[in-house]
Amino acid sequence: MDRPAPDPKKLLAFWMEWEAGDATPGLLMKNLKNGGMREILEDLASVDN
Repeated sequence: MDRPAPDPKKLLAFWMEWEAGDATPGLLMKNLKNGGMREILEDLASVDN
């Protein structure tokens, strides 16, 4: 089964929950991992500046 494409808005929402104190660091990491943060970072790292 394929994962859906990463959604930056959803990842930002996870981050904002953590900043507000509504999520633990472990939950944040799980959400970022499952939400596709790696794929976004890989795409950004591959862009020639």
